[in-house]
Amino acid sequence: MDSNRLPPQPPPARSYPSNSCQQQYTVWNFLPKNLFEQFRRIANFYFLIIFLVQVIVDTPTSPVTSGLPLFFVITVTAIKQGYEDWLRHKADREVNKYQVTVLENGQETPKESENIKVGDIVQVKENETFPCDLILLQSTRDDDTCFVTTASLDGESNHKTHYTVPDIERDLKSLNATIECEQPQPDLYKFNGRMHIYKTNQDPAVRSLGPENLLLKGATLKNTQKICGVAVYTGMETKMALNYQGKSQKRSAVEKSINAFLLVYLCILLSKALVCTTLKYVWQSKPGQDEPWYNKKTQKEKDTNLYLKMFTDFLSFMVLFNFIIPVSMYVTVEMQKFLGSFFITWDKDFFDPEIQEGALVNTSDLNEELGQVEYVFTDKTGTLTQNNMEFIECCIDGFQYKHRGASSELDGFCVTDGPVNKLQQKAGREKEELFLRALCLCHTVQVKESTEQDQREDNLDQVDGLRIDENVLQPPQKERGFIASSPDEIALVKGAMRYGFTFLGLESKTMKILNRNKDVEMYDLLHVLNFDPVRRRMSVIVRSGSGEMLLFCKGADSSIFPRVRQEEVERIRLHVERNATEGYRTLCVAYKRLSEEEYAQADAGLREARLALQDREEKLLAVYNQVETGMSLIGATAVEDRLQEEAAETMEALQRAGMKVWVLTGDKMETAKSTCYACGLFQRKTELLELTVRTLEDGERKREERLHELLGEYHKRAVQDAPPVKAGGTRLVLVCFASNQDYGFIIDGASLSMVLNSSSESNMRSYKDLFLQICQNCTAVLCCRMAPLQKAQIVKMVKSSKGSPITLSIGDGANDVSMILEAHVGIGIKGKEGRQAVRNSDYAIPKLKHLKKLLLAHGHLYYHRIAHLVQYFFYKNLCFILPQFLYQFFCGYSQQPLYDAAYLTMYNICFTSMPILAYSLLEQRISIEDLIEDAALYSENAKNAMLRWGLFLYWTGLGAFHGLVFFFGVRFLFSNPALQDNGQVFGNWSYGTIVFTVLVFTVTLKLALDTRHWTWINHFVIWGSLAFYVFFSFFWGGIIWPFMKQQRLYFVFANMLSSVSAWLVIILLILLSLLPEILLVVLRNPRGPYTRKVSLFVVESLRSLGIYNFSGPIISTIFYQNLSGTALW
Repeated sequence: MDSNRLPPQPPPARSYPSNSCQQQYTVWNFLPKNLFEQFRRIANFYFLIIFLVQVIVDTPTSPVTSGLPLFFVITVTAIKQGYEDWLRHKADREVNKYQVTVLENGQETPKESENIKVGDIVQVKENETFPCDLILLQSTRDDDTCFVTTASLDGESNHKTHYTVPDIERDLKSLNATIECEQPQPDLYKFNGRMHIYKTNQDPAVRSLGPENLLLKGATLKNTQKICGVAVYTGMETKMALNYQGKSQKRSAVEKSINAFLLVYLCILLSKALVCTTLKYVWQSKPGQDEPWYNKKTQKEKDTNLYLKMFTDFLSFMVLFNFIIPVSMYVTVEMQKFLGSFFITWDKDFFDPEIQEGALVNTSDLNEELGQVEYVFTDKTGTLTQNNMEFIECCIDGFQYKHRGASSELDGFCVTDGPVNKLQQKAGREKEELFLRALCLCHTVQVKESTEQDQREDNLDQVDGLRIDENVLQPPQKERGFIASSPDEIALVKGAMRYGFTFLGLESKTMKILNRNKDVEMYDLLHVLNFDPVRRRMSVIVRSGSGEMLLFCKGADSSIFPRVRQEEVERIRLHVERNATEGYRTLCVAYKRLSEEEYAQADAGLREARLALQDREEKLLAVYNQVETGMSLIGATAVEDRLQEEAAETMEALQRAGMKVWVLTGDKMETAKSTCYACGLFQRKTELLELTVRTLEDGERKREERLHELLGEYHKRAVQDAPPVKAGGTRLVLVCFASNQDYGFIIDGASLSMVLNSSSESNMRSYKDLFLQICQNCTAVLCCRMAPLQKAQIVKMVKSSKGSPITLSIGDGANDVSMILEAHVGIGIKGKEGRQAVRNSDYAIPKLKHLKKLLLAHGHLYYHRIAHLVQYFFYKNLCFILPQFLYQFFCGYSQQPLYDAAYLTMYNICFTSMPILAYSLLEQRISIEDLIEDAALYSENAKNAMLRWGLFLYWTGLGAFHGLVFFFGVRFLFSNPALQDNGQVFGNWSYGTIVFTVLVFTVTLKLALDTRHWTWINHFVIWGSLAFYVFFSFFWGGIIWPFMKQQRLYFVFANMLSSVSAWLVIILLILLSLLPEILLVVLRNPRGPYTRKVSLFVVESLRSLGIYNFSGPIISTIFYQNLSGTALW
């Protein structure tokens, strides 16, 4: 067996998956799969059946009338989906054919990524991406470490340090080892295993493996020339693949409503066919009616089975009335979605000059969902923030130092600017230098020598870190950069540089500092006590040049204050609280001098804990807590993670529109919480309910018991004790909001796992219900330390909760792909973390601020347009077919059509299609400016308001009313059929033509009355459609067509218009049908500048009372009460 394969002995006990991306689409299976998906639609399947009936049975209409539109819809959809599938196939192929280097027999051998197997030793170079999950065996760095970025996995673009397995031979060709590890699981931050290293004539050496040794697929190697690692998980077993949520077919709420309405109209169709079939045979049962003297039956008709004939008659009536099911609606909806998506792409407000790109629409099927969103799930890093930390100020021994801004007095402390050596020595020189040394030493920052490529890049800070201030360092040192596991560490190091202390780097466990006197200080790095979410602090133990042992510690105020002398706390607390409310990330800095005995005890404890194979984390935590006691507080820092442009305004607008905003991030809680304060998701008065590992560790009870207790307590406070929102007068509503306590909820990944994966199924269901109810009553929810799959689980949980709310996910990294795919609508941001989120999203925008217009304006209008389109189509088809149904009562149920075949075919295709298409593309019942300015208008469409059953029944009733008016109004005219001056009698085709003329003019003018935003296109298609109908009728009936066996409408239309009575009835019936609509337009409350000012006045009044989080329905309640004359206050 190849010596570079792990393990050599024994052979694998199980088969491992290949490292290829699974290609789901092939030339052979695409067509059947696509047809199966399309015919799952009720309408498509229905029209297929109708088409087959028309082909098999002798029906009144041609098979072309239903077959052609069906073929068009199926073909267009298949081409669209086929193109998208081809793009996915192409992307999969690029990944599978990516060239990697594998060590075989000590030689570097090129391989395609899909051919990597478990046990292969893979070589990866700087800036390359790991092709599978690897155990780090070798690094070119002297300290046997490497740095990676995991932006595509957890959204963090900072550098993380990974370590090689200890005692690995430098020559990997002679390595003989086996690896035991846990089964593949999706948690990015957990890994347990061990390596058995075999050497000749020696017992096997066992080394423990942890997440610090695991390099994840999708991560990128940084600041390390080359590494070698052994493949441990490949293909679909990698953590990246396990966190990938497969793409499923998304269906909009409007499409579901269409299907429901379709079932209702299908029942109406069946009822009509059944009634006509029954009445036909009842009528024919009378003597002389079945076989009149002028229409004798043939022998074949006499021999036909009665039940078979009844069945064929039923099918014939189905075909005759099938136009009540609007097949053309699906064509129009597809065109509306496709053409409407261009308005997003063409919107100049979405164009970003920085990247020279605008918005992108990957799927046009969900345009209307943008106007229905109830929950917004957003990533933090790169979405809400720029991931660019900046040092703002610091506080030393109670005195505030601000680098920028003029000198002033703030909070009773000295506020100054400029380097420390230019200040009045308020804090004392010794304390200042001690604080700055702590900032330069207490971190995991590395200094990177700039390459030629880096030198060619812009001198601004990159993801790798911050460029060193050229005014501080000597010329040979200008080209260095910083990298670290957290961007705020780089900000603190740069903050110290502003005041004269510069970190020069770490060499062979020696940290070098250039102080403000330009002297180099050297410290031996003895131990790093890494940050963890339970302690919420990190420390270093160093030895100074004089041999003094020092412990420097930095962390959250709640973690540091209990471990220092309390008299020191009061001098710092005020600064920390003020900075936190301003949205800055605050850290407190403390130190401790260690005696030789204290250090020896700590050193022994740390070494013993790090060698433990079981409970390693718990043992390390115990030693950390023992060492980090009795410290002295030096000061605090304030660091700002800059928000994206207009992030706070966007979040405020979304909340005013009635949307709940949840932040889902893989980042630490402190950073994420500061961001939520900065964007206004958490306000000063917001009470935070925290369910994290830290709160679960409080007390001596088990975590499960503590979880149950906290969920019960939070549920009582946020749900049970919350005052109900009353729907009474305005004053009651305001009092209710003024007395209501705002809550924010914080949960981390570990706690969420306990909620979703409880040991007891009943407990798990109870925990999920409590968790959801608490979150739904909170103004904002923060979920931190989330794995990508956990993000998708949260979205799925909310999406499937009571009421099935519409969800939207927005992110910019590959770690956000799962939640983007899971949500009803997925938005990708064209950020700096690759384009995986953009490729997998439904819509892509350059920046977060564009989400505001995308939802409040485009989403609102898209929903209104398509909802009106759907209701209008059902209405106009009911108007169309009801007279045909009524006509059967007067023609002996003979399946005689009321309308000519040309009218049957052209009604939905030409005469009434273009006006509603133009309406569904251009209508603006409220201007875009008003929609953006008054976000509360968005909530008017909540819960699919325009497609509820009440409105559907209204449109159906309106269609029935119009159909009855058309038919019986014309029948009244025909009580004396001699309508011409010469006494000529009008026939049945004249009857149908008059009905059809009233129908076309009424449904078109009805749409004109509904139009609020008139453009030249609307005028052209509305009046042009009516003119085309008149022209077509004259043209079709004015020529003898040689290819037609019978011409029913020859000069019928011209003769009809020669009758004054016909003109009078047509005009009167149109006016009578539209009279209710005209009265509604006249009496309706106008929505103009005055009403909008009233609504904005209410919003500002609520804010003046300190109420920042309110929902659209409340504003609407106050708004409409004001319109009805109720006093506002």
